[in-house]
Amino acid sequence: MAKSIQALREERIDLAKNLRQHYDAYDAEDKTWDNDAQEKYDGLKNAIEKLDEQITRAQDVLDIEASQIAAVHAEAKKKGISVDEANHNRGQRNSAVKLFLLGGMSALNDEQRQIAAQAGSIFNGGIHNAMSTGTGSEGGYTTQNEFASQLVEALKTFGGMRQVSNVIRTATGSQMDWPTTDATAEEGEIVGENAAVSVGETTFGTLAHTVFKYSSKSIALPFELLQDSEIDIESHMTGLLQARLGRITNKHFTVGTGTGQPFGIIPEAATGKVGAGGQTTNVIFDDLVDLEHSVDPAYRAMGAGFMFNDLTLAELKKLKDGQSRPLWLPGIVSGEPDTILNRPYVINQDMAVMGVSAKSIAFGDFSKYVIRDVMAVQLFRMTDSKYTEKGQVGFVAFMRSGGRLIDVGGAVKVYQNAAA
Repeated sequence: MAKSIQALREERIDLAKNLRQHYDAYDAEDKTWDNDAQEKYDGLKNAIEKLDEQITRAQDVLDIEASQIAAVHAEAKKKGISVDEANHNRGQRNSAVKLFLLGGMSALNDEQRQIAAQAGSIFNGGIHNAMSTGTGSEGGYTTQNEFASQLVEALKTFGGMRQVSNVIRTATGSQMDWPTTDATAEEGEIVGENAAVSVGETTFGTLAHTVFKYSSKSIALPFELLQDSEIDIESHMTGLLQARLGRITNKHFTVGTGTGQPFGIIPEAATGKVGAGGQTTNVIFDDLVDLEHSVDPAYRAMGAGFMFNDLTLAELKKLKDGQSRPLWLPGIVSGEPDTILNRPYVINQDMAVMGVSAKSIAFGDFSKYVIRDVMAVQLFRMTDSKYTEKGQVGFVAFMRSGGRLIDVGGAVKVYQNAAA
């Protein structure tokens, strides 16, 4: 019998405590970190990493179930109905959406069409012809609330940027001029009795925050797949859209140039530390300390952390501090992150792998990067001759999104490998 997620977490907690105790003992007792100490550390670390993989898979299932329950309760509260009624309504809407994905509007019966017309949340804005040829009744788009919200939730775990950024949603996509100010050097004063205070104006600036229209590129599914009742077409489509939209948006939020695409956090962030000569594919302990302290303490106190590629994490796990102890430590209690240099980190595969002049590590307060989504994702179903001749149905999704580091005080800095 498979272990429950709670049993897996308790097992991980025990291993993490053992590793921490093992680690701290060499500090408290002034021992030398030798080969035996490293061997025990590696064994515990590897066991923790294997458990993490199992926990992640189990947690993904629980998260999906929890988001569905939360959506039902939110609808019940908003409409003043019972949870059972909200759950029933949600089931009807989901059925209509799945039938639409499988067979278009003609697959809906009169009752389901009435549900669509009354609810409004099934087909946001109504059904619109999405084809240049073919039967109009077979094409259109759906932005069912649950479908869109599940997709956005999935995007949060894709790539890393949405995990740590400040994500907002706006009703329109018009350009926003975001106010900025650098108050890190501002301070107050002492004044005498009945004395006037000095003028201390704060200088504000603005940064333009623009959104862009992203598409998933068209996805062609064969009739056979759509006709197979065993296939959860909604989940299948969510997975495909997540991968495509997640990859392109996370890439742009990370390394975007700002020309025809969002400003990525790495090009926008200042360099906090450059590796010494010869450090083209590595980083040393002192460099991480220097990078950390290149960020103002005011930002470091706001939960600052690291961001890097998974291959960089593999290298960082091999680094030792001044007492030859590893820098990586596991979180113990549920929700406590693993750390490098006692700082949390996030994996972002769009960060450069360490190489010549690569900006491979970022550190700071990543909430200063603002991701802006406009309304909901739109999903179009297409059955024109382009697809029909091949026995396929086409789908394409659009979303409008943008991102920018809204900061002028140096909230995020990067480590750059040596040029040679």
